[in-house]
Amino acid sequence: MDFFKNYILDNWILVLILAAFIIVLATTAFLDRKATIRMYILIASVFIMSIVVFTEFYIANNPDTIMLRTVLMAIRYSATPFILAYIILTLVKRSKAFILIPAGVLLVIDIVSIWTGIVFSITTENVFVRGPLGYLPFIVAGAYCVFLIVLLILRSNKRALEIIPIVFLAVSFVSGLVFPFVFGPSFSEIFCPTIAVALFVYYIFLMLQLAKKDPLTGLLNRQAYYSETSKSHKDIRAIVSLDMNGLKAINDTEGHLAGDEALITLALCFSKACRIRQTPYRIGGDEFVIVCHKMGEDEVIQLIERIKKNISDTKYTCSIGYSYHENGVANLDDLLKESDEQMYLDKSEYYKNRK
Repeated sequence: MDFFKNYILDNWILVLILAAFIIVLATTAFLDRKATIRMYILIASVFIMSIVVFTEFYIANNPDTIMLRTVLMAIRYSATPFILAYIILTLVKRSKAFILIPAGVLLVIDIVSIWTGIVFSITTENVFVRGPLGYLPFIVAGAYCVFLIVLLILRSNKRALEIIPIVFLAVSFVSGLVFPFVFGPSFSEIFCPTIAVALFVYYIFLMLQLAKKDPLTGLLNRQAYYSETSKSHKDIRAIVSLDMNGLKAINDTEGHLAGDEALITLALCFSKACRIRQTPYRIGGDEFVIVCHKMGEDEVIQLIERIKKNISDTKYTCSIGYSYHENGVANLDDLLKESDEQMYLDKSEYYKNRK
């Protein structure tokens, strides 16, 4: 009874956050079924880990529980990288399960450490001792954090409204890994609430962005294009029009899932190619535009070259056209029309060469 009472007192905020997270997941249709299930698994994992961490500290002063404490530490050191790897699987589209391999290797090392002390050990006086590989769990977890943040930034639209929540996520995760060295081991007890708050806030941010994003590709949608370009049209120097080649043929011969995969792949190529002040939008079925603010024509040409390079690594093609005005234009529709005309010329050339 004391164990349960103390756990609730120490983790009540975490319990409330996780409960709120579950309610939001259950009452919104923001994520697809697979991503939602993964989010539920993450919530359960954070909850279970909080019990493990609490139990470890609860028995820390009992000399009769050295082996149990050692096992719990092995679980805690192994669980953190697994949770971070699973966050990557959940938040980053098209990430693969092999991302779990480093966490799996660390799990084996931590299990071995229970008997060898290669990562950590508990002395007969119930004192923690760091082994030769004592910092390995933090290095692996830190590498996952860096990888996650880099992926999120690369696949974002490079805009402040998207970068700021990613920075918040990064600061939250890094604090959970660094602060135990700054404030002592007791900070580990709030690692789980830190992860829970970071994920919950980031999820709420994603929900707020839903109205502006295309649910399939993750790019900004047509509504966002009209809304945002109307506010800053005087700063727009160029528009790049992009249209996928052969989408109808893919849908007819391979099915619409294959067509969706093609669009997602191309959107990723565009996002990776874009730099600051270059924003991609999906404005139609297979129609995309990239709006370029305050830059020279050479930067626009370099953007198109990056796009072509990225697409050349896939099995798909697209037609590209652009229009550039050094001082911007009063009527954005004229700029888009000129860009579309160049794109259709490129598409015509593509189909002519296929005959």
